[in-house]
Amino acid sequence: MAVECLVVVLSVLVVCVVCNPSPLEDVVIDRYYIPKVCPREVQTGDHVRYHYNGTLTDGKRFDSSHERGTPFSGLVGVGRLITGMDRGIQGMCVNERRNITVPPHLAYGSLGAGSVIPPDAVLVFDVVLLDIWNKDDQVQIRTVFKPEDCKRTIQNSDFIRYHYNGTLLDGTPFESSHSKQHTYDTYVGDGWLIKGMEEGLMGMCVGERRNVIIPPFLGYGEKGHGAEIPPQASLMFDVLLVDLHNPKDDVTIENQVIPDLCKRKSMTGDYIRYHYNGTLLDGTFFDSSYSRNSTYNTYIGMGYVIPGMDKALQGVCIGEKRRITIPPHMAYGESGAGESIPGSAVLVFDIHVIDFHNPSDPVEIVSSFKPEVCNKTTHANDLIKYHYNCSLLDGTQLFSSNDNENPQVVFLGANKVIDGLDEGLQGMCVGERRVVIVPPHLGHGETGANGVPGSAVLLFEVELVDFEEGVPDGYLFVWLSDLGENLFEEMDLNKDGDVPLEEFTTFIKGLVAEGKGRLKPGQDADQIIADMFSNQDRNKDGHIVAEELKLKVDEDAERARHEEL
Repeated sequence: MAVECLVVVLSVLVVCVVCNPSPLEDVVIDRYYIPKVCPREVQTGDHVRYHYNGTLTDGKRFDSSHERGTPFSGLVGVGRLITGMDRGIQGMCVNERRNITVPPHLAYGSLGAGSVIPPDAVLVFDVVLLDIWNKDDQVQIRTVFKPEDCKRTIQNSDFIRYHYNGTLLDGTPFESSHSKQHTYDTYVGDGWLIKGMEEGLMGMCVGERRNVIIPPFLGYGEKGHGAEIPPQASLMFDVLLVDLHNPKDDVTIENQVIPDLCKRKSMTGDYIRYHYNGTLLDGTFFDSSYSRNSTYNTYIGMGYVIPGMDKALQGVCIGEKRRITIPPHMAYGESGAGESIPGSAVLVFDIHVIDFHNPSDPVEIVSSFKPEVCNKTTHANDLIKYHYNCSLLDGTQLFSSNDNENPQVVFLGANKVIDGLDEGLQGMCVGERRVVIVPPHLGHGETGANGVPGSAVLLFEVELVDFEEGVPDGYLFVWLSDLGENLFEEMDLNKDGDVPLEEFTTFIKGLVAEGKGRLKPGQDADQIIADMFSNQDRNKDGHIVAEELKLKVDEDAERARHEEL
């Protein structure tokens, strides 16, 4: 045979029939397409699926799996195929294409086959290999990506949610959860999945990606599945684990940051304000209080929030941070919530507790400094001057009297400040400093105020600068000494039998100067005295006579001597 009559195609020796008209002695193979990646080649004992077109040497077609729409499936090297095909597909890779020429003695010989293959016919098969597997095969698992932080892996009886792309071994797609925009959700280890998939998923972490190849006997076997998965098909899945939990799971708490000072921990019935970031277990964001610039406010232990959060918020400190993982049966269950939280989703909350209180909480008062000498303390109706800083319990500054450089001036007990602060300012000495913690029901309540969030606990740092003692509510003046037997005669300075405004003013101011009486502080003294005079001048003639003068007596026994004209 001349050298020039030899043709080498892809390292396989092909006999050039044109140059040598003698009968073929063996199969002639033309590997006209070989995939770049070939992890496995056909060997004796393998089960294969392939498509083919069969023709005679003159090009006449005698058979085609393509026309039937069903690939051929069979064993290699055990007499199930004509000898020539048994030899011709040895060493093939999935997706490889071959042109296999089979001589008669390795095909149907001198008898031929029916009316389509004549005696002594050379047969030409154009073959593409679709699948290859062996009865000894196992599930093949290749990890594409695995998170560094993997605290838990899939085990029997877990419920999982995962995305997948499913293809046949030749790359033909048959199904994808991504195209449905919904994870595949199922239990593991209870027969809900084909055996190969259950094996391929075991030990996965949330966020892990795997390539799983499943032989047919661990997949859908001889029957296949629907129109997309043919009989005896190997299956290949690209899997991403999205979520994982067990029906027996409880709430888990981690990454706690607890303040050094924790006077009280939350309990059932408390009202709590907290910030949070909410994600699914794979890190997908679904909600955040920070994005709304508003805390989430609720009662705890009373069913106002999902059970897992209700439980996880018990026993927290103000200022505490913690990560809370909530299984779906303690969250939104199989139905999920809206478009952001899918059914059967595990939820992860990173929370920061801003404050909490109980509707029965009183004002909390702590004196940080008190002068050694303290003869007088503040009471209701006193006019006080004080400096203050107001903040939330997380340290957020709200207001300060220092911003105005002047102390705040206010009457106590006159509804001029919130009830809790009014209470916290009573009983103070000049120079005393206090920390006053005011629960919202004694502060600005559920609605809050300008610059104050709703249901916020407020912390005031106060210092009393000065105060003037007041008079009882409804009074303009009180006596600080015993009254004379004849008040009108004392008031009638010129002893002419009547008292005009000028004489009345001189008398009252004299009492104040001698410490025998006190005018209501914070107002113009002349105006107060004029109002007192008007009250006594009953006929409005500009003079008070003895018959007009009457005393107003406080019914409180402790203030019996505090009498106003």
